[in-house]
Amino acid sequence: MADLKPKTWFLPETPDVLGLLRKQLEVTIEGADMFVGWADGEPYDVADFREVEERGDHAKRELMIALREAFVTPLDPEDLFTLSRNIDWILNGIGDLVGEAEVLDGEPDEVIAEMAKLLARAVRELDTAVAQLDSSGDKATAAADRSIEAVRELQASYYQGMATTLTLKGRGRRISRREIYRRCRRISETTVDVAERIVYSVVKEG
Repeated sequence: MADLKPKTWFLPETPDVLGLLRKQLEVTIEGADMFVGWADGEPYDVADFREVEERGDHAKRELMIALREAFVTPLDPEDLFTLSRNIDWILNGIGDLVGEAEVLDGEPDEVIAEMAKLLARAVRELDTAVAQLDSSGDKATAAADRSIEAVRELQASYYQGMATTLTLKGRGRRISRREIYRRCRRISETTVDVAERIVYSVVKEG
């Protein structure tokens, strides 16, 4: 006799991928704040920052595992992967910048301090944007736009700073200062990539 009992279907759990992305951003914000402290002349410990980078890598791995296991996701998995990868690049870029500056004996100045503060502000706006992705596309887009605005201010400081390097004495000092500025600008460009990907994902899901 056929089994007439109704079949029970079990769907796999849906992991909180946006929460995991915010966890990665939380670590990135911590790294950006350390960058601000270094630029303001506070003591800097390379080991402390490496520990932050390791936590950032762990947060990224957690998200990648969740993406493989998720039945459905609030955003396209490709968008989530790209966001996580570029956020990782922001954190690694900060570590590389400070590490190279320490090797080149390139002490921070007022320009890099201002750029660091603007970068930290931009990363915080990314977190605000991600927090709104599952509730309000308009608010997520607005926060992403504010992140881009902070980067535009950073890039204005970059050009002003590059102009001041012409007055520095010593070729080595000019080179190291310019390289610090350029690295910070490259990090900011990655930040814009994250913000624009957020906007794109809102448009695509809308």
